[in-house]
Amino acid sequence: MLKSREVPSVTDSQSRHGLRLLISSRDAQALKDLQVICQSVAGLQVITRLVSNGHCDPLHGIEQMPDLLLLQVSTQWREELAALMQRPAAERPALLVCGALDQAEGLRLAMQAGARDFLPEPLNSHELAAALQRMVQEKRASSGDSGKLLAVMNAKGGSGATLLACNLAQQLSLHASVLLIDLDLQFGSVTHYLDVQPTHSHVDVLKQVGEMDSLALRGFCTHFSANLHVLGGRSTELCLPQDIHAEQLEALLHLARSTYDWVVVDLPRQIDHLTGTTLENADKVLVVLQQSVSHLKDADRLLRILRDDMGIQSSRLQVLINRYNKNATVSLKDIEEALHCPDLLLLPNDFTVVSESQNAGVPLAIHAPRAAITLALKPIAEELQGSPEVQRGGLFKRAVSRLFGGVSHAQ
Repeated sequence: MLKSREVPSVTDSQSRHGLRLLISSRDAQALKDLQVICQSVAGLQVITRLVSNGHCDPLHGIEQMPDLLLLQVSTQWREELAALMQRPAAERPALLVCGALDQAEGLRLAMQAGARDFLPEPLNSHELAAALQRMVQEKRASSGDSGKLLAVMNAKGGSGATLLACNLAQQLSLHASVLLIDLDLQFGSVTHYLDVQPTHSHVDVLKQVGEMDSLALRGFCTHFSANLHVLGGRSTELCLPQDIHAEQLEALLHLARSTYDWVVVDLPRQIDHLTGTTLENADKVLVVLQQSVSHLKDADRLLRILRDDMGIQSSRLQVLINRYNKNATVSLKDIEEALHCPDLLLLPNDFTVVSESQNAGVPLAIHAPRAAITLALKPIAEELQGSPEVQRGGLFKRAVSRLFGGVSHAQ
């Protein structure tokens, strides 16, 4: 009989939204090496199967069919590929083949079995990761699946939206692929916060987005890490909001959501066609303020605009108090009553740690993993990862058009 072993390689919390990838091989060491590479690709739940003898079909006896199959062919590659071909095409997972298959017959059989790609030995880890990323993107596109969009905005200048956007993006990137976009076209500081030097700016991407696919988008981004990519401005550029059309930004957000698990947007403190387009598409909007009367008044005004003029549901709005002080004159009760927001998120006042993190260009989780503010950020990121999807209506576009006199369609 067939002897095989299926071993999940990540925890449920890490793979809650991932596609199931089954790696099948008859070589135990090769299986371990492939597993290490595949675990570096975001959006995958990796399962390994070591086949020691028996049936040649890598899917024989599988209880739950995987979304993707990585097959390392053995000396029995003819039988292994032929077994897959016996299954109806609609019942086969997306297939990637690797191994010693350098003959024309082998390549022909792999294609007939539905292989998206073939990687010969010796295996290049970067090529394998790129091939898997393409398969994840194709699977998402065909299923209509898309990543979530988080918008972060100050109620009053200097409240800490950029701090929050950068650090939440880094926390989310521990278990998912994330694109962080700085939409402050003139004075954005995301690249400084993460100490990255973009070779291409967000303006470059916005102006060419109509000709881009997912691979091109990843190439234009600056990579803070394998799972955290950044789109920000260059200090030598000057761009006005009217230089960018809402349609360009909407196309970028659509492409980004089909490419990444999360898109985090650091919004400037203004209401225009660009912030409006982002807010319309956002699954969650974090409004950041501090404990003062002026912050409270501006937050009240902003939330009224978002709810009443732009039609954003209250369920998509979340208020966060930065630099929280329980002894402040403006109490949490004052804020809850004034803003009609009973579930406030809190970040403690950790000024020294935050300043050191910003000056070094290192996220808080790396710079000070045990600091109070870092520990407070972690459950916020975890709650976001588990938040349900929301329905976004079409009312917002009409509101933007009304408020800005049709600027969203300016040519």
